[in-house]
Amino acid sequence: MLSSLLERILSVPAPVVLAVVGTLVFVEDALFVGFVVPGETVAILGGVAANLGHVPLWTVLVVVVVAAVLGDTVGFEIGRHFGPRVLASRPLRRHRSRLEDAQDFLARRGGSAVFLARWIAFFRAVMPALAGSTEMRYRTFLTYNALGGVFWGCVVVMGGYLAGASYGAVETALGRGGAIVVAVVVLVAVVVWRVRRHRSARPGKREADAVPGDRASGASTGDTLPAGRARSHD
Repeated sequence: MLSSLLERILSVPAPVVLAVVGTLVFVEDALFVGFVVPGETVAILGGVAANLGHVPLWTVLVVVVVAAVLGDTVGFEIGRHFGPRVLASRPLRRHRSRLEDAQDFLARRGGSAVFLARWIAFFRAVMPALAGSTEMRYRTFLTYNALGGVFWGCVVVMGGYLAGASYGAVETALGRGGAIVVAVVVLVAVVVWRVRRHRSARPGKREADAVPGDRASGASTGDTLPAGRARSHD
């Protein structure tokens, strides 16, 4: 299948290649059909085509990143305006358990889930609409969407470019690599959260430690005042 796709890509003019790659990446995210439309596969083959000199590498990178970000933006707006209706559609009802996993992931991770979802095919397809159906602000969504689009687009296109004819192995490796990327990012996020929590707890601890000392000082001052007054009466 990959060989036939590559042969078709190499048999058409470069502008058509870029249009096809951009359209499939866009549709994958905008219409949440990533489990049907091979957006990641086409992006990898776009990198392979650049390696073979059929299209410029920088144009493939730009097209894939822009299409990914715009596709997610459209998916977000669709989720915002038609969220319940879309989530109850027949194609998504067939993936109810996976959809619930994506909803739970979004509820726990917030904006970072938009970035992390980019590396998992099903989550990449449905996360924009799920985010749009929540109270998430577009500015927050756009930040993580843009970061995810840039990182993902560069990784998949450069993976195809560097692999050359070994693009099949890259596609398989990216499936495993996506899970590794998610695990690493989550681990880093947990460490950062723990460090911030530890630092924010320090000032409160110092204030709590200072209170008993102040009270003890106040108590000793209070105790000496009557003695002083007694001596003055004498």
